[in-house]
Amino acid sequence: MGLSSVGFFVFLPVVAAVYLHLPHKFQPAFLLAASAAFYLLAAPRMFVVTAGLAVLTYCLARGVGTPRRKVWLAGGVTALLAVLAFFKYGPALNAALDLGLPSFAMPLGLSFYTFAAISYLVDAARGDCPVEKNFVIHALYILFFPTITSGPICRAGQLMPQLAAEHRFDAARTADALRLYALGAFKAVAVGRTLHVLVQQVVPNYRDYGGWMLMLAVLAYTFYLYFDFSGYSESARAAALMMGIQLPENFKTPFFATNFSGFWNRWHISFSSWLQDYLFMPLAWADVSKLTRGRRERLPVWLCLLCVFLVSGFWHGNTLPYVLWGLLQAVYRIGEEVLHRRLGKPKKKAPAAQQWGKRAVVFALWTFSMVFFCIGADGTLGTADCFGYLAGCVQGLSPARFAGELYSVVYDGFYPHAVMVAGYYAFLALALALAFRLDWHRNFTCKNRPAEQALAALPRRRAVYYLLIVCILVGLILSNGGFGSTNFSAYAGF
Repeated sequence: MGLSSVGFFVFLPVVAAVYLHLPHKFQPAFLLAASAAFYLLAAPRMFVVTAGLAVLTYCLARGVGTPRRKVWLAGGVTALLAVLAFFKYGPALNAALDLGLPSFAMPLGLSFYTFAAISYLVDAARGDCPVEKNFVIHALYILFFPTITSGPICRAGQLMPQLAAEHRFDAARTADALRLYALGAFKAVAVGRTLHVLVQQVVPNYRDYGGWMLMLAVLAYTFYLYFDFSGYSESARAAALMMGIQLPENFKTPFFATNFSGFWNRWHISFSSWLQDYLFMPLAWADVSKLTRGRRERLPVWLCLLCVFLVSGFWHGNTLPYVLWGLLQAVYRIGEEVLHRRLGKPKKKAPAAQQWGKRAVVFALWTFSMVFFCIGADGTLGTADCFGYLAGCVQGLSPARFAGELYSVVYDGFYPHAVMVAGYYAFLALALALAFRLDWHRNFTCKNRPAEQALAALPRRRAVYYLLIVCILVGLILSNGGFGSTNFSAYAGF
């Protein structure tokens, strides 16, 4: 049961209604029980791992609160990373080395709540947040159902006090939550899943398609990943907001960024800020004079950036294409730093043409890197296929072939009828136009204020609300009719 599934449309209102009317002392326990039920419905076989990790983190945190906190912290972080590595990389090593070990699935959301647990231990050791002695609040921090499958990666100091506080119904807050949920479901269902039909037909069979279709497919994947994951993040924020709990924003119109540092400040913000705070800054400020015999006190920035993006690549998956994707992001950021040092940092108020030119370059480079990302996500393709896909993009550039493939990819992938093919592309054009209009409004008119505030500030917003609902319903019909969806975010398996 994902956040955009029909079942969740029933689950969330029931949970919120009961939670907001319970006595305060019963609210955390009920929310924990609801979160456990959500996870059991989504991935029942893996619940014991998730619950075990919550217990492990609770014990480690109590140790971090003692005078031997450094020992407990080092052991705790090592243990959590070992659990993550076991599930993420164990199956690949088992297959590569033919160890004959029993196969095991990756627990749903493991990468997200492992990083949340690590940040909690580090913050508790630093004294940035207190050690939570109430096991119910601690377990709820790990298992909170809006964040459990795909984040955002929350900080304990911000979320735990909210989970322990009393919450009651508020009409204005509920209206904001409903607006935000409608926006998130629209992005994930109407746009993300609609684009996915192109991706799932073309990428695994890329050798059968010409260059124009391959370029369109990677462009579709770029938009699919953004709208699917940002839509999920907004749905997660909406679900929590309905119960009075504020989650951090995870996306802020990243495709309007004019450089890659700005892009990563807008894309998967909870993850990029985690890497900034718990990896980049410790590396950048580490004293390495003993390792370099006094020749250098600090690591060079380029090396810190390389480490950060390599970790990002490994975090996303256990295949080499993800590592190559991470290396590409490092090249982009390091190249940007070199340009800034040679040419100086760009002016904040540059001419509009120059800013749009930079946006186009950033978007083109990001889309190029998506070839490696989508090949890695496929699971059946390897590194050679990344370069085979790129080579295919410059071959078979026939307009007639492209037109035929545009028709056949929907005809074969969804419904064998010419009217449905035309309807698919018409709906896709409408959904994309509306989605980009909303992002444009949020970025340029509302200066990237929270998405629910930007939506409330729209002119003729009631008509937009109705259009969002209609698009969600059509998207649900299309996805149930043939696209094939688990109703989970694209990031749920990472």
